[in-house]
Amino acid sequence: MPTKTDTYFRHLKPAEKDYKRSDDGGLFMLVTTTGSKLWRFAYRYDGKQKLLAIGPYPIVSLVDARAKRDDAKRLLAEDIDPSVERKAERRQARIARANTFEAVAKELMEKFEAEGDAPTTLKKKQWLLDFANQEFGKRPIAELKAPEILDALRKIEKRGRHETATRARSTVGAVFRFAIATGRAERDPTADLRGALVTPKVTHRATIVEPHAVGALLRAIDGFEGQAVTRYALRLAPLMFVRPGELRKAEWAEFNMEAAEWRIPAAKMKMRRPHRVPLAPQTLATLEELRELTGGSKLLFPSVRSWHRPISDNDLAPKFYPDLSSFGRLDVPIRAVVA
Repeated sequence: MPTKTDTYFRHLKPAEKDYKRSDDGGLFMLVTTTGSKLWRFAYRYDGKQKLLAIGPYPIVSLVDARAKRDDAKRLLAEDIDPSVERKAERRQARIARANTFEAVAKELMEKFEAEGDAPTTLKKKQWLLDFANQEFGKRPIAELKAPEILDALRKIEKRGRHETATRARSTVGAVFRFAIATGRAERDPTADLRGALVTPKVTHRATIVEPHAVGALLRAIDGFEGQAVTRYALRLAPLMFVRPGELRKAEWAEFNMEAAEWRIPAAKMKMRRPHRVPLAPQTLATLEELRELTGGSKLLFPSVRSWHRPISDNDLAPKFYPDLSSFGRLDVPIRAVVA
């Protein structure tokens, strides 16, 4: 049994030279000339005398030092060098600190960008990740658990943003799956959150499927009394069948009037593929009218505040933008509806 006590080591004083005071089983204290007291464990491995630093006293007490010595002896009994094991643990800890959630999320966003995701899509994903980074971005991703993530998501729920909370969970999950694929996490804790969040109520927008209703919509567009540029955008929307963002960012250089074709570059498309839109005679006539109004800009629909920026999303808000997604199911030609 060890005979020395904590009192004995606490009262050791510095001398002109560093000196050692043994405890038991290879454990000793090194007392330096500056007054530092350092625990060390002396052992032999593979026929060589080695030394393991255990820590400074009194941060590491005598009881703790003896426990660490015993842990090292157990490793030796399994033919493991305690010094090598210590270095491996420190390396893993250093890697964990570097692989924070924020760092992995940044790499994933770079991957999405390299794969050609649309700027709007990237912006939405980054917005969700910014919230997650604010909550636990500096934490090692391998240490994050489901309850910690749930607490963060419920802060969004408390503001009534149930759909946003669900999308945030999905985006955070994508970061974890990327971390698993790159060897920086073992599992995705967001999988444990299924059913833990409030399920948002989905409100489906009514789709126009009746010919007379489409005709009423087109007549309502003709009667729109807002900005002239917005009026032309609304008139062209049901003739081109494109998304609002693609329409409002249209440029004159993309149109070939002789070929009656609009070529939308891949960079502007959600699926990142070039898209061709045929232009009917009625569309061409409307475009010629619009050219007299905005032909001096590179954009078909420039903002009233800047000739170099397109009209905003609000100008083509869903309540005004015609939902003709099911128009192709109508068993009547468009000229019958327009007439």
